[in-house]
Amino acid sequence: MAIRDDLTTWVALKSVDGIGSVAFRNLLAVYGSPARVFEAPLADLEQAAGLHHKTARNIKDFRDWDRARGEVARAEREGVSILTCQDPGYPERLRRIYDPPPLLYIKGSLEAADIPVAVVGSRNASPYGRYVTERLCRELAQRGVTIVSGLARGIDTCAHRGALSARGRTIAVMGCGIDVIYPPENRKLHGEVASSGAVVTEYPFGTEPDRPHFPARNRIISGLSLGVLIVEAGEKSGSLITAQCALEQNREVFAVPGGIDLPGSRGTNRLLRQGAKLVEGVEDILEEILPQLERPPAPTPGETKAPAGRRVGTEKHETGREPLTEDESRLLGCISDMPQDADTLINRTGLAAAEALALLLSLELKGYILQLPGKRFKLKET
Repeated sequence: MAIRDDLTTWVALKSVDGIGSVAFRNLLAVYGSPARVFEAPLADLEQAAGLHHKTARNIKDFRDWDRARGEVARAEREGVSILTCQDPGYPERLRRIYDPPPLLYIKGSLEAADIPVAVVGSRNASPYGRYVTERLCRELAQRGVTIVSGLARGIDTCAHRGALSARGRTIAVMGCGIDVIYPPENRKLHGEVASSGAVVTEYPFGTEPDRPHFPARNRIISGLSLGVLIVEAGEKSGSLITAQCALEQNREVFAVPGGIDLPGSRGTNRLLRQGAKLVEGVEDILEEILPQLERPPAPTPGETKAPAGRRVGTEKHETGREPLTEDESRLLGCISDMPQDADTLINRTGLAAAEALALLLSLELKGYILQLPGKRFKLKET
């Protein structure tokens, strides 16, 4: 009997004992869909997909379809999206890592317009580390950057709070089920992040936090991001695993320097010795991540108009500044010599807040506008 290929089959295959992210990816490469995996003969699973006999046997013996259907139904009831790695809405950067999670549980929304930067560090952060983290994340969020972190105690919590204080977007990647609040004191923050960005996990409902889950979730934190900023990390900090993931995924690694006599600075200072970029302010981060933002292919002959949100070309205007996209031009037309706050500009353009902030960041870095205190903007004199 043929198995219907739907979200239930994805949840079911992910729950099979022995099927991790890499095995799931390999099975998709051979069979194309989970439904075809379940229908494949045992010998074929071992030979064509290279599975161990026990794992292949676990697939053939799978009978827990009610639980898989219940997982999908619960997600629908609780407003949780489950994205598969073949879904068009699945984050493209994450899809390209070596072991992308086959499924993402999302409370909130992931936006294509996000400019994501991960910020992680010690759970036992010093007052200085907390202050620096909140300040940097607030300023990054004011520039339209989305802050990605892990909702852990210490630096992670400060990173999310810094973004939220600027009314910016932030993403929390969990090492447990999306319905499990960890640490428990971050229950309110969990809700605020979901309302202002997204809470994300690869683990099914009810999964309790477990030590191996946290190194695994670090690859998602870095995989979602253009770069990773480490603020305070001891010599054996889990944040250094995130930095290693970032390097393996060809992401930028940034670090805030710390006092030479502070244990919480040894990991970050070692990263700096190994080539991480020293961060003293947000410009140190922005100048590295902006060039990574995707550029479209050159227009075909006869094409004179680029799609909205894309650069028309790489040539610069006579002023020496880069050309504007259609959306940037539309937003720039609303900006004058008189300072206006970001909310006013968002309301006038009708753009989504995240998209407008990203465009304001781009206009500022291209030299068209100035940002003033209070997240106000005006034209830059030429």
